[in-house]
Amino acid sequence: MNTVLDPVLTTLPDVQGGPDTRQIPIQRVGVRGLRQPLMIAAGGEPQATIAEVEMTVALPASEKGTHMSRFIALLEEYRSQPLSAEGLGQMAQRMLDLLQVQAGDILLAFPYFVAKQAPVSGARSLMDYQVSWQVRAQKNQPSVFVLQVQVPVTSLCPCSKAISRYGAHNQRSLVTLDLGVALGQVPDLAGLIARIEAQASCELWGLLKRADEKYVTEHAYENPKFVEDLVRDVAMVVQNLPGVSHYRVQAENFESIHNHSAYAMVSSH
Repeated sequence: MNTVLDPVLTTLPDVQGGPDTRQIPIQRVGVRGLRQPLMIAAGGEPQATIAEVEMTVALPASEKGTHMSRFIALLEEYRSQPLSAEGLGQMAQRMLDLLQVQAGDILLAFPYFVAKQAPVSGARSLMDYQVSWQVRAQKNQPSVFVLQVQVPVTSLCPCSKAISRYGAHNQRSLVTLDLGVALGQVPDLAGLIARIEAQASCELWGLLKRADEKYVTEHAYENPKFVEDLVRDVAMVVQNLPGVSHYRVQAENFESIHNHSAYAMVSSH
């Protein structure tokens, strides 16, 4: 049987496109947990990554369902080209047109790699950072873009340094920045990461030689930071970036002398 000409297939009912009588709008409906290879353009050379994707739209009370396959088809259109923050904004607006809705969200979560040189030896290695981009789009209104980046660093305790005859306890810390920024003014990702790292007692590297370890140990000792210092210093950096509408900075110190973490958060609102 020639299925292309099969009259049954040309008259299949569109159940999802039918009306709904319960009159309850759905704020977000779509797909999540979708993993896709993508090229990310976040400043510098575009790089390949594997992103976890969530795509949702607002469904009016009168409509029974959305067309899930259209999310995947839209993603396929953009998968063959480097995707920037601005490109993600365009993709979100196209999603609204394709699904014939007034509002929708796209969220990408992906590892981002930065090539770094060790501070003394110059040995090169990669550091990975967890990043997410979220666009919230509405018809005939500017899209809202939120960048999140998680930056691991070293923190050394000022109190421990002050009360000890020698040494001070230090630990790895995780700084998480959520930054609402206008599309077209999204900061270079590697540059933003470097500015966050500079606020810590010391940054991290994937590969260190002995001379580098000496530098890291002494540099952290000379730059003690409480968890409160971390969030305040990062906030000082990001609050004056162009196009920023809001921010939230979190820091968690995985304490080396306690079986719990130290935590702080500062938000613009």
